[in-house]
Amino acid sequence: MTTSVRDTAAPIQTPEHRRPRPWQRRPADITADWPGQADPLLVLLHTLPADDPRRPAARARAIEWHLPMAYYLARRFSGRGEPLDDITQTAVIGLINAVDGYDINRGVPFAGYATPTIVGEIKRHFRDHTWDVRVPRRVQELYLHLATVTDELTRDLQGSPSSVQLADRLEVSGRELGVARLAGHAYRLLSLDKPRTDGDDQLSESLGAWDPGMGTVENRILLQRRLARLSVREQHIIAMRFEEELTQAQIAAQLGVSQMHISRLLARALSRLRQMA
Repeated sequence: MTTSVRDTAAPIQTPEHRRPRPWQRRPADITADWPGQADPLLVLLHTLPADDPRRPAARARAIEWHLPMAYYLARRFSGRGEPLDDITQTAVIGLINAVDGYDINRGVPFAGYATPTIVGEIKRHFRDHTWDVRVPRRVQELYLHLATVTDELTRDLQGSPSSVQLADRLEVSGRELGVARLAGHAYRLLSLDKPRTDGDDQLSESLGAWDPGMGTVENRILLQRRLARLSVREQHIIAMRFEEELTQAQIAAQLGVSQMHISRLLARALSRLRQMA
């Protein structure tokens, strides 16, 4: 005979589970989950043997009952550039891990154990999946913590906190605070297809094009050093021939010498350039 989920769940219909869920109370009371007593759903789950056919249904009900906790914690991380649905899915994974790892014999309320487990899973999600440029883990965590602390200090001070106040609250140096702020530029990179703020052009249109002359930079520097070792007259003749693109006859006419003489001077200068180390 097949045992249904409803049949396996029947023994745990206790008065505690007919009253409002703790996640429906105001946030300040969330950690007061079944004060002075253990959650009967988790008690049942962790007292059932691993091979008990009722265990999968009990586990599913325990997870379902505490889902509002995961939803609440996920919403705390909304508005940070990541879809809320993805954060919520990560929070549910953390909740499942908390349900499986909870020890009812330690006397710790489930909320006190599950909250850091879920939050840790969410932070890992942000650290591993939402940074366009990889930065050190401590800087990532500090950047995420910075947003929360900034909001808290803004409420407390009723104004924008200074860098010194933020560093004191975070217990970091001014340099570490600056690094955390710079890390925000690595969180989400701008798309090259995004329009520029000063017009309708895309960012990609403001990028420089490849300059073919870059490949000859080293040769130009080497040539300048070798030309400096020639006589002033030889430098002048080479400049007239290759920069002004004058013919040998034109150069000879300007200098008042024969074309044959210019040809010999030019050939000698070029030969010296080639032989220089």
